[in-house]
Amino acid sequence: MVSKEVFTFPSSDGVHDVSAVWWRPEDTPRGVVQLVHGISEHMGRYDHFARFLAEHGFAVVGHDHLGHGGTARDATEYGWFADKDGWRHVLKDTHALFLRAKEVYPDLPYFLMGHSMGSFVARGYLIFWPGTVDGAILSGTGQETPLNVAAGRVLSSLVVRFSGPRAHSKLLNTLSVGAYNRQFKPNRTGADWISRDQAVVDAYCADPLCRFLPTASMFHDMMVGLQLLAKKENLQKMDPDTPVYFFAGDRDPVGASGKGVRKVAGWFKEVGVKDVTVKLYPEGRHEMLNEINREEVYQDVLHWLEGHMPRK
Repeated sequence: MVSKEVFTFPSSDGVHDVSAVWWRPEDTPRGVVQLVHGISEHMGRYDHFARFLAEHGFAVVGHDHLGHGGTARDATEYGWFADKDGWRHVLKDTHALFLRAKEVYPDLPYFLMGHSMGSFVARGYLIFWPGTVDGAILSGTGQETPLNVAAGRVLSSLVVRFSGPRAHSKLLNTLSVGAYNRQFKPNRTGADWISRDQAVVDAYCADPLCRFLPTASMFHDMMVGLQLLAKKENLQKMDPDTPVYFFAGDRDPVGASGKGVRKVAGWFKEVGVKDVTVKLYPEGRHEMLNEINREEVYQDVLHWLEGHMPRK
């Protein structure tokens, strides 16, 4: 039987209590997997996958980012990291959870797994805290062109300057998340891009903790993060001995239908990361953990984890 425990810890912003959750197997775990969720969602959406890993012997832990899920103090904070240095706070909160989890299981193999925006956070983690995890899994990652990132940073800065950090911009949304649905016309919903499973899409659309518009400051924070992740001098800070598994759908717009995933994986190889695996699922969309072939995806993740357990 899998046990579930909700807890909190102080955010690096000095204001919020971060909402987090453990899923633990009935017996002593053989490893730990830390999950990092994506934009405009929450850790509760990973319950089924976390239970699967726990049923196979892994303790799983994850938290709701600032401006998301149980960490947001009310709905007015949805889609807002901070007025300043939001990306830094999100990274530091992820590391803070790592430190707390390592206190609980100091001797177990430890893996970091991020999805979508969470994969950007995980990539930043590998740069700032190299060698602290035994492997990383990046789901639904990608990388916008330098021109698009620079333009997004300038535009979001202007919105923040003239309307405030918590302002919402339909233009920013249209140019980013709002554009993802276009390749799946005619659209049944505004979120067809996440999965071919209509029940998943409907649940996502109905979830009050999902689909909120990111604030202008959050867009700016993400552009800051994406610029950081694209610099070779930063990528060179990663531990080349940390194995990395990339997976995505080959129709995922975040990963430019696989091209963006391969590009980022190529960067990792160029800076010397020795073990890089890429798996693209035919016709898969953005959330492969919630796709119609999710059981296959679960098994592939489990197989990779088991194949990268440190030898005793």
